[in-house]
Amino acid sequence: MPTAHVNGIDLHHERRGAGPRLLFCNGSGATLAATALLLDPYAARFDVLAHDQRGLGRTGVPPGPYEMADYAADAVALLDHVGWDRCRVVGISFGGMVAQELAVTHPDRVERLALVCTSPGGEFASYPLHTLADEDSVGVAAMHTTLLDTRFTPEYLAVHDGDRMLAELVTGRRAEAVPEEVQRGMAMQLDARSRHDVVDRLGAITCPTLVAAGRYDGIAPPANSEAIAARVPGATLRVYEGGHMFFVQDPAAQPEILDFLAG
Repeated sequence: MPTAHVNGIDLHHERRGAGPRLLFCNGSGATLAATALLLDPYAARFDVLAHDQRGLGRTGVPPGPYEMADYAADAVALLDHVGWDRCRVVGISFGGMVAQELAVTHPDRVERLALVCTSPGGEFASYPLHTLADEDSVGVAAMHTTLLDTRFTPEYLAVHDGDRMLAELVTGRRAEAVPEEVQRGMAMQLDARSRHDVVDRLGAITCPTLVAAGRYDGIAPPANSEAIAARVPGATLRVYEGGHMFFVQDPAAQPEILDFLAG
């Protein structure tokens, strides 16, 4: 996969698929290597551009602190690097925050926008994940499980095999040991996330926008998506059956997101 030297860092990225141009913005701590399968449905219908965000994966880990504007600037610089003046954009969780910052700062660069399980910040902030760093590992695992989907109690998971497998997959990945430099990049991403706030700027978004939420999301509750949709002119809000990963829990979600982006 190629590397672009932008904003003083080496930005690792990939491009695959064919169709309308689509920038894919990944979630907290997520890398291209870890989310390859998540990109497959998009690459089947779009010319997808995705990257390891600063501090993550095979992208450089510059000195911090980072701000949300830095992540958006990296995305714009990558668009310039590949020669895209405009494209469709989908952002998942943290990537949705980056996508919002990009869309309010450079509305002329975004043709269509899908904001998935995310928050606008301010009074509608996502759960402060950076505060979990000081908790014990057992408590963090239990907390992450419930935040993933507020229904995910031990009793619920005992009788819902698919959801239990999803919870085990997510918590298992979080339990994997990571190098110190990777931990530093992830910590600075969560720090930047804690200051995300575009609430008063969402009216600057000019493109068709879909805001998609999970009914049982404990990280980005539906009220946060409602706040986005209420402030983006003409935005469409969809609430699906599931939690923070409703797009793999509700079979209707992914096709509707893809259809919207296809326009």
